[in-house]
Amino acid sequence: MKYIIMADGKGKRWNNYKDTPKHLMKINGEVILERIVRQLKKFDKNSEIIITSHDKRYEVEGATRYEPNQNIIELDRFTAELIENNICFLYGDTYYSDKDIKRIIETEPEDILFFGNEKSIVAIKVKDSSLFKKHIENVRNLFNSGKIRNCKGWQIYQSFQNLEFDVKQIKDKFIIVDKNTIDYNTPDEYESFKKQKEDDKE
Repeated sequence: MKYIIMADGKGKRWNNYKDTPKHLMKINGEVILERIVRQLKKFDKNSEIIITSHDKRYEVEGATRYEPNQNIIELDRFTAELIENNICFLYGDTYYSDKDIKRIIETEPEDILFFGNEKSIVAIKVKDSSLFKKHIENVRNLFNSGKIRNCKGWQIYQSFQNLEFDVKQIKDKFIIVDKNTIDYNTPDEYESFKKQKEDDKE
C-alpha cells in the first residue's frame, strides 16, 4: 500500500520551537518522522512511503520526499495530485503506537475509513479516491464561500458522514485509537507527551 505522511504544514502554533520543525523532534531518542517510517516498514513489508514537504531536512531513509504542487489552505495537505485508490494518509506530527499502526495497516475500508479520537483524526485510509475527492471538493467550496471556518480532516469526515460542521461527532466508519497514539501542535503539548513517554519507559 502507498502511505502519504503529511508534513508540509506551516507550523504556526509550533513557533519554531528549538529551531526544529515539530516533525523532526525526538521522543525517546527517535525522530518522530523516522519512527513512522520505521513502523510502516516493520508492519507492511511492501509499503511505499511518501513524505510531503518542501523542507529538504525531511529526507528519511525508506521514504521519498515529495513537494506538493499547492499548499495554501490546510485542506491542501491532502496532496491532490497524489490521491488515488488504496492509499493511506498519516500525520507527520503524530506519535503512533505500534498497535494502532498495525490496525491502520490491516483494516480494510469499504470506501473511506478514519482513525482518531474525540479530539483528533490521525489517519485516513482511502479505497475509493473519487469519493474522497468529492468530499474534499465539498469542504473546499464550503470554506471558500465562508460557510465553514476550518478545512481539515474533521471537515472531510463531517462531509462524508453528513454531520454538522460546528461540532465534532463520531458516527460510522471511524476507528478509535488508543491513548498512546497522540498528536502535538504546540511546544507545551510536545514537552508534556515527551515527559509522559520517558516516565513510561522508566
